[in-house]
Amino acid sequence: MQPHDFWQDIYPPKSFDIQAGYRDFFPATLGDNSQILLPIRPLADGKHALASLIVNQASFAVEDGLATELAAKLAPFEPDVVAGLPTLGLTLASAVARKLGHSRYVPLGTSRKFWYVDDLSVPLSSITTPDQKKRLYVDPRMLPLLRGKRVALIDDVISSGASIVAGLTLMDACGIAPVAIGAAMLQTERWRQPLAELAPHWPERVVGVFQTPMLQRDENGIWRAV
Repeated sequence: MQPHDFWQDIYPPKSFDIQAGYRDFFPATLGDNSQILLPIRPLADGKHALASLIVNQASFAVEDGLATELAAKLAPFEPDVVAGLPTLGLTLASAVARKLGHSRYVPLGTSRKFWYVDDLSVPLSSITTPDQKKRLYVDPRMLPLLRGKRVALIDDVISSGASIVAGLTLMDACGIAPVAIGAAMLQTERWRQPLAELAPHWPERVVGVFQTPMLQRDENGIWRAV
C-alpha cells in the first residue's frame, strides 16, 4: 500500500486479521465491524509506535462513515451545538454537526483575530506538533451559541489528552461544561489520566468511533499491541 492510499476505503468485517501482529499498517475496527487501514508511525525510541489518522486526507466516504458513527454515539447526549478543535477536528466537527441535523457548528481556532480577547484563550499543544507554541481561541461572537446550551466538543484524535484538556479549559473559561467529548480515534489510553485530573467525570463523557493501542516491535520486527 502506498502512503497516499491510507484512509481511503472502508473494508468489510474481518478483511484483516487483528490478532496476528502488524508490519505495515494497523486495521482499525469500526462499530459495525468494518475496518479501515491506518499507517503505523514509529516513535522516537524506535521500540514503540502509534497508528495514525489524518481525517482531512481521508476519502469523502471514510470521512462520512466516521462522522455518521460518531454522530450516532453523540446523539444520546442530545447536544444542541458542536464545537470543533483545530485543526483536523474542524473537518470532523462540521460533518458531525450536519449528521446531527444542526445548521452550523462553532469552530475554535489558533489564529487570533483583532477582536478576540486574551481571557478567552488557553495554551495549546498536541502530540503531532509538540514544538509549536500556539493558543486556542474562541470567537467572542460565538459565545451566545454556546452558553446555556448542551455542547459536544469534538477533535479528530484524542491521544495524550493535551488538546482536549485545552479545549475543556477554554470552555470552562467561557462558563461552559460540555455534555460530551467526541473523536474519530481514541489513541491508546494515555488521555484518561489528564482528563480525570481536570475532573473525574470527563473520561466518562468521551466517545470515539474506534480505539487503537500502543504498539511495540518484537524481535521479528512485527508490531504488537501492548
